[in-house]
Amino acid sequence: MMARLLILFALVLAPAHALDPGEALADAGLETRARALSQELRCMVCQNQSIDDSDAPLAKDLRQFVRARLLAGDSDAAIRNAVAERYGEFALFRPRIAPHTLALWAMPLLILLFGGVMAWRLVLNSARQNTSTPRQ
Repeated sequence: MMARLLILFALVLAPAHALDPGEALADAGLETRARALSQELRCMVCQNQSIDDSDAPLAKDLRQFVRARLLAGDSDAAIRNAVAERYGEFALFRPRIAPHTLALWAMPLLILLFGGVMAWRLVLNSARQNTSTPRQ
């Protein structure tokens, strides 16, 4: 019973955000933008968490960077560009469409197209076999 209670307690606390109360901006509009941007940027230490969710020191530094740039008047796109220039496109959960990321964006469509062609050929071959074999 105690083990189940501890597991439940751990699961309830797991989604807690990593934002320290001292990091929050006084302006609610800027804080909302900062949180939205922090959800779009990947923690380079954790790699599968946003900087908003990560407890890593680098994520904290990036959250502070985002808030400082917002206070300086930078646009969301300028902040994303600055982070991408510093850490590469991998730092963005949604990479930009550019010549060097075109394969990344086109691959799902190509896989779907390939699967459709293969399914069509399978159905076509199955239909040919059914019509060419005499029934007894």
